[in-house]
Amino acid sequence: MVMTNLARRGAANLLPAVMIGVCAFVVFGPLTNLFLWAFAEKWFFPARYPTEFGFDFWHRVFRPRAGAWTSLFSSVWIALATVGLSMMLAIPAGYALARLVLPARAFIMLIFLLPQAFPSLPIFVNIAQMFYGLGLNGTYTGVVLVHSLPGLVYAVWIATAAFAAVDRTMEEAARNLGAGPMRTFRDITLPQAFPGLVAASIFVFLDSIDEFTGTFFVGTPDISTLPILMFNASMGGNYQIASITALILLVPSIGFMLVIERFLKADVLSRIGR
Repeated sequence: MVMTNLARRGAANLLPAVMIGVCAFVVFGPLTNLFLWAFAEKWFFPARYPTEFGFDFWHRVFRPRAGAWTSLFSSVWIALATVGLSMMLAIPAGYALARLVLPARAFIMLIFLLPQAFPSLPIFVNIAQMFYGLGLNGTYTGVVLVHSLPGLVYAVWIATAAFAAVDRTMEEAARNLGAGPMRTFRDITLPQAFPGLVAASIFVFLDSIDEFTGTFFVGTPDISTLPILMFNASMGGNYQIASITALILLVPSIGFMLVIERFLKADVLSRIGR
């Protein structure tokens, strides 16, 4: 009887262990291969692993003529500008959607989801065609506008949830004590919604810094970002350079995700989509 119970417990624990192992392989398997390519000096078929490791390709990537620094600065600048534009539109829109009685509120929220509902390729191709006529192709303004299109999805939906989670009794108390609407918003509403707005800004930043398709059709060849550099390296068979670029893009993603976990609280998450 004891052996039977132990066997049942072992079988019950085996399935979760196998699922965790599979998930770990799916997540860390490609990352392990990425690290191997980033530090591989020589890796030729039929060798299963690199035959020589080193930092020669790292030096090549960060040479002044390689363009990695220029692409990095362009990526960061475009991402920051995208965050500024998206949040400038999302804060008033999120406040209105969370606090005002709008007859077509559900339809408006749906409109902000439409850029994610369709494949990005035909959308960006048509945007590029329109931007050619407006003279925005090959400009930072055009790239920022393209990046703001998917960025508004995160910004508006999370901002709406952040303002909906604000404690209205504190706002009413401030108004009863003589505070005007603007001061109440500045001193009561905005500080409570600030963590959610920070999380929305981070999502927009990460989406922008990883954006490839919109930059490719609107910005190239005049503007080069890290995803464009990674694409060109991989298409040319320079897998070491492509892997190094991917690792550079991975650093802000991991760091900001830890920040999002701190700022995006459960009460805000529970109100997303309401």
